[in-house]
Amino acid sequence: MPAAPEAEPLVPLREATRVWFLISLQTFGGPAGQIAMMQRELVDERRWIGQRRFLHALSFCTLLPGPEAQQLSIYIGWLLNGIKGGLIAGTLFVLPGLVALLALSGLYVGLGDTTAVEALFAGLAPAVLAIVAQAVWRLSGRALGHPVMVAVAVAAFVALAAFAVPFPAVVAAAAVVGWVLGRVAPQVLPHAKHGDPDGGPEPLIPDDALHQEPATRSHALKVVLVGVVLWAAPVVAFAVLLGRDSVLVDQALFFSGTALVTFGGAYAVLTYVAQQAVQVYGWLAPGEMVRGLALAESTPGPLIMVVQFVAFLGAYRDPGGLDPWVAGVLASLLTVWVTFVPCFVFIFLGAPYVERLRGNHALSSALAGITAAVVGVIANLALFFALATLFDDQREVGTGPVSLDLPVLSSADPVALGLLALASLLLFWRGWGVLRVLGVCAAVGIVLGLLGAPV
Repeated sequence: MPAAPEAEPLVPLREATRVWFLISLQTFGGPAGQIAMMQRELVDERRWIGQRRFLHALSFCTLLPGPEAQQLSIYIGWLLNGIKGGLIAGTLFVLPGLVALLALSGLYVGLGDTTAVEALFAGLAPAVLAIVAQAVWRLSGRALGHPVMVAVAVAAFVALAAFAVPFPAVVAAAAVVGWVLGRVAPQVLPHAKHGDPDGGPEPLIPDDALHQEPATRSHALKVVLVGVVLWAAPVVAFAVLLGRDSVLVDQALFFSGTALVTFGGAYAVLTYVAQQAVQVYGWLAPGEMVRGLALAESTPGPLIMVVQFVAFLGAYRDPGGLDPWVAGVLASLLTVWVTFVPCFVFIFLGAPYVERLRGNHALSSALAGITAAVVGVIANLALFFALATLFDDQREVGTGPVSLDLPVLSSADPVALGLLALASLLLFWRGWGVLRVLGVCAAVGIVLGLLGAPV
């Protein structure tokens, strides 16, 4: 009897690449918006991966330094299409933002003004808020499912928003709570329930059909060695060609260090980056970090991409023997390289072990606690984004260890509020797709900017 032909991949690499590119064009709004996009596209609409598997991967990525949304894209790309899939997903996730921020950095140093571009992106921010709100609602219903888990999510939100508890401490506490619940009250955890936790149809690809990689010492050693060589090669090359005192080498080493300590999202490390870039290295003038952050928030991709803006300006103003424009472009690309190469190493190194332990009750319980906390983390990020988008000013209230940022109601932005209402109407009532909603709001932002409205 002839052997059966080898089965075609359930998600062809070309189709997966096309979808990852579409997702990359919609990655506005920081990690909350980016996770929302992947949730909607991969879990809700295409059903390529189940809700439980998605949350399992997200919980692991939350533990890592660096942008968790980009690492989640690498993880899911790896599950769908192996190493190639992870490389494609993670690269496409940052590519549009890299191109957009490189162009805006050039526009900034060339013209000193980005008002026209900011008007376009000002229309996108309120739309992203509506998309994030929808994702938080859906995710909370699927990831929690029990009052105890809701309490974990609320506690994480309050700890971050009102007590400024460090992000790693929140995640560690949630893991401990999940582990304890797994021992004393396992019925409250999502993985204790049978079937897919979202109650919908089974995902297109069964868990057993997703990619697997042996969790061996040789595999781990290979990933680490390749990752270190890929990271170090361009840094060493620039040091040899331009000298150790080159600004490009200084930036590569500095941003390599920040990439390894960025726990809890970009905001956790950007204060340090701004201080060093302005006061120590002189790459930026005071106030320019805020402008770069505004550009990074209004372009697709992880918020940590703001380091590309910092590198461009620093190298443009101190090019050494290079043309300033060439120095700026090379610095941008080198900084993005050393910032994101570790993300691929973390996922390709850790994912096989996490997958092997997926059936481990203690680990699953701890990750379930982290997943519940992640809902609170995303809600906190959404609140931060909402305050920055809808209000021009905030005020800090509180006493003792309690401190909360509240909006100054008189500083409400009527244009942003109107665009938020429009996006919510189109998304929730009309059921429009994300790209259509983003397109309409961007067009409205452009028109308002051309008319001279304060956007």
